[in-house]
Amino acid sequence: MIDSLDDHLQALYRLRRFGIKLGLGPMSRLMRGLGNPHRRYACIHVAGTNGKGSVAAFLSSILSRAGYTVGLYTSPHLVRFNERIQINGTPISDRAVIEAAEAVGRIYTQSDPPTFFECATAMAFYHFAREAVDWAVLETGMGGRYDATNVVRPRVCAISNIGLEHTEYLGTRLVDIAAEKAGIIKAGACVVTGVRQKKALAVIEKAAATADAPLRRLGKEIKVRRTGDGFLHYRGPQKGWTRLRPGLPGAHQAKNAGLALGAVEFLQEQGLILPDPAIYSGLADVSWPGRLEIIPGSPKIILDGAHNPSAVTTLESFLRTHTSSGGLTLIVGILRDKAWKSMLRRLADVCDHLILTCPQYERAGNPEEQARFVSHYITNVKAIPRIADAVSFAMKTLPPDGTLCITGSLYTVGEAKAYLARSQSQNCPF
Repeated sequence: MIDSLDDHLQALYRLRRFGIKLGLGPMSRLMRGLGNPHRRYACIHVAGTNGKGSVAAFLSSILSRAGYTVGLYTSPHLVRFNERIQINGTPISDRAVIEAAEAVGRIYTQSDPPTFFECATAMAFYHFAREAVDWAVLETGMGGRYDATNVVRPRVCAISNIGLEHTEYLGTRLVDIAAEKAGIIKAGACVVTGVRQKKALAVIEKAAATADAPLRRLGKEIKVRRTGDGFLHYRGPQKGWTRLRPGLPGAHQAKNAGLALGAVEFLQEQGLILPDPAIYSGLADVSWPGRLEIIPGSPKIILDGAHNPSAVTTLESFLRTHTSSGGLTLIVGILRDKAWKSMLRRLADVCDHLILTCPQYERAGNPEEQARFVSHYITNVKAIPRIADAVSFAMKTLPPDGTLCITGSLYTVGEAKAYLARSQSQNCPF
């Protein structure tokens, strides 16, 4: 008899042993067994290599500020599973996690179990229907065409950008990955995209045309401009907004905000009431932890889940202008199936001290191996396998005017964030 949250979560995590299975059959069966909860609310579907979570967060915040009840489904979580399933910014309660897990668990048998992500996605769809949300903003887990979230019929599809990722599943060329992301495009649903590579964009354009889906491209139908004082100007096919201030740090957030605004403009054209005050406050007040998140206090601590070369490039640019005079120490934990060599070469260029670590996750990389590789690019490198030990060591050795950045994976950031919170609650001097 499973009756506690921990028991339910442990049972859920055990489904990870089934790995990643591409295909919508199991998810469709779960939905039928639950009474098709995903058809009871309007959806916005967001895919992309980087930035899809930020786009989803912007959209959820704007819709919520406009008075709608909005479900937000993202992955992975940082500290608690509950973070994945939110309504108007509030994570699902422990009791609701148990109820959703039990409802989904009654649908499948042990002889035909879903994957972890399929089960978590079904739980989110069930919870959103039970709470009668008006909208669900859904971030894909991987790819798009065969992602568990792709059973929905969205009003808007957003594809933030395309980069090489999960090549063993999605293909080794950008056009292959673009085709997988474009799999979320549905008939009549507006497509907003920030993809710029000519061949990858052509794939998305063709998919949109085939589905008779209106297409709005960043840099063409959608234009954004940043000002020197941090404001954003937007111009779309019909409307424009000036002096917007996205609440998420980093110059790259202008593009993510632009995609969200492109979706908002389309929804307004379809008759959805989204007043300007909701748009301005929704952009400004959005929260997205673990993505260029600055922890208040001293020393300066930055958390960022950059997990591929393009995300590292964005982080590198941010760090060059946000590092204190005392230098930069990096704690990096990269999963073994990521392009860790390319990432470490870039990160070694920007820091004074580098600590390699790894999250408690089955795909974790090898800190010692990574340290040996990167020692050709930086002298001050150290391998400390446990994240708690790595953070403790860094905090003890960091100058008062130094900066600490923890990055490489959201799993690494989540463990570090949990450790920092425990240490602060216990007044730990590290």
